[in-house]
Amino acid sequence: MKSINIGIIGVGNVGSATALLLENNKDIISARAGVEMIVKKGVVRDIDKVNKDINISISNNLDDILDDDSIDIVVELMGGVDTAFEVAKKALSKKKAFVTANKAMLAYHRYELQEIAGDTPICFEASVAGGIPIIKALRDGLSANHIMSIRGILNGTCNYILTKMTNENLNFNECLKEAQNLGYAESNPKLDINGMDSAHKLLILASIAYGVNAMPEDILVEGIDKINQDDIFFANEFGYVIKLLAIAKKTGNDVELRVHPVMICENEMISKVSGVMNGISVIGDKVGETMYYGAGAGGDATASSVVSDLIEVARDSSSPMFGFKQPLESGLKIKSISSIESKYYLRINVFDKAGVLSKITSILGDNGISIKMLLQKNSNYEGVATLLLSTHKSNELSIQKAISSLCKLDVMYDKPYMIRIEE
Repeated sequence: MKSINIGIIGVGNVGSATALLLENNKDIISARAGVEMIVKKGVVRDIDKVNKDINISISNNLDDILDDDSIDIVVELMGGVDTAFEVAKKALSKKKAFVTANKAMLAYHRYELQEIAGDTPICFEASVAGGIPIIKALRDGLSANHIMSIRGILNGTCNYILTKMTNENLNFNECLKEAQNLGYAESNPKLDINGMDSAHKLLILASIAYGVNAMPEDILVEGIDKINQDDIFFANEFGYVIKLLAIAKKTGNDVELRVHPVMICENEMISKVSGVMNGISVIGDKVGETMYYGAGAGGDATASSVVSDLIEVARDSSSPMFGFKQPLESGLKIKSISSIESKYYLRINVFDKAGVLSKITSILGDNGISIKMLLQKNSNYEGVATLLLSTHKSNELSIQKAISSLCKLDVMYDKPYMIRIEE
């Protein structure tokens, strides 16, 4: 049987799991790929930290793989952006197939890599949602459809924290600490909790679905760190669940891309994705809604996607990187953040005085915003009342102007907090 030589750059959790998977399941992998896959070399920053069960040649020199003409496929699992991009360019310049799980690098350089690659395969299933085959589903399984929307829970850390806050009445910092203790969150969890990790993944999915080229800085991205138990209370009262969603929607020639906390109806399928799991809802114009659920991270789950890409390369797939060789649709553009429409939830802490509510409703009315539901709660602070309200549909420009005006009122205890309601 013909063999293919593989070099793995980054033999950490996922890299080790990939090497072990190729060894432990080699019979079924060879049968499906039609070739024997051999991990010839691995490169890692710290050789002493490599899993001792990995029986391959290890070095800390990138060129040991990139300059080895016998290596057919370079697997990049090192993370980061700049160095990983240089690795990708060098691998592709030498006509080595390139497999990566690096969502951050792809978020910034995916179209450059597509141009550089030409007919050399680039595969990246593991870059979004770990073991869930969402890339192949969008690129191949749903290729006959116009994609109307994508809504994804793409970060297990955030989903775990929000699930714990909802189910156990804990605050954000308590849940974050527990997530770190369990290994679900890094010691520096910034990219997870600020929404940027999900944004990187959303941009990759949007490129496949719509062929649009946006950068992380071009889209609306918000995190979950300001959510508290008052917000959870309101959601429970009115049949919502709070999730961090990555959202892509196509309306006419406009494509809106955004990542932020949402209140979503508790009966929707995606609202039932709990704990560290990921879930993605895709609506096609012909197939309707399809739902994908599974482990969005972890060594074995992500390695499963990496090896699926290796099998695709071994089968001599000629599929272009994003699944199309010409523009999908002409005239598509990214919708401006200010014109995005939604219903909104506001948490407003005010000094408990007469006439406060009339001042708030007046400002909302001046900005064309009408209140749908309103609750008042006692605050933890003496002399302060907490108003929880939701609005009818408005837009980002109006709600942000209203919040700015509310902040100027002398009755405000702190800045209002807003969550979008996704219906």
